Order: sequence, then structure tokens, then C-alpha cells
Amino acid sequence: MSGEKLVGIVLVSHSAEVADSVAELARGLSGAGTSVPVAPAGGTEGGGLGTSSDLIAAAAASVDRGAGVAVLTDLGSSVLTVKALLAEGDELPAGTRLVDAPFVEGAVAAVVTASTGADLDAVEAAATEAYSYRKV
Repeated sequence: MSGEKLVGIVLVSHSAEVADSVAELARGLSGAGTSVPVAPAGGTEGGGLGTSSDLIAAAAASVDRGAGVAVLTDLGSSVLTVKALLAEGDELPAGTRLVDAPFVEGAVAAVVTASTGADLDAVEAAATEAYSYRKV
């Protein structure tokens, strides 16, 4: 799939460690297929808890391969930060979409689906479907 445009994934958490760990888990569970561009955007520039519009924008730019960027968030204010960036219109790459999905399960589903070369709609659908995953 060399040269193929892939959907990029950004994982926004209030904690850099959580974002990094979920990114590592999602990459690891996606198998040996195509390497999906995944970027964590966790915490603040100073390493504290919170969210940073600058870190989110940089992460989105780093994973943009021309097929769109799916952004998954952990908690309320991370959603608000991404919505504000999207409303500004020029801070995130064209085709960036906030995806309403559970953070861990949605991230895994998004990365696995993106690794197949699926488009942004399919990546979003897979991540959103993770809300229905049953554990018992």
C-alpha cells in the first residue's frame, strides 16, 4: 500500500501518558499491515494535565496524508478544544473530523480500519461502533 493515502488518527487525552499508551496499544493491535499515521496529543506543553490546541494542531498536521484525519478525545474539555479548532477553520488540516467514540476501543477500531485503506467515513463508523462492544 505504499503511496496510498491513509486516514490519520489523532488521540487527544488530558494526559500525555494516556494518549501515548493508547496510541501504542492501537498500533500494536492493528497487526502487521499498513502502518497508519497515529499521533498522540496529550496534556499540555509543560507536561501537565489538560489539553493543548497547539499540540492537537501539530499532531493533526503530522498524520495528514490527504485522506482525512480522525480525532478521538477522552473527556469533555478535550472535545471542546477540538471543536474550537474545527470552528476556526484553518488550524487543522482539511478533512479533519471529531469522532464520537470511546477512547480506547474507538482508537483500536479506527487504527485497524484505517490500516485497510478505508476512507474517513468507514474509519469513523468503525470507531463509533465501538460503543456497542459488549464485554460480558
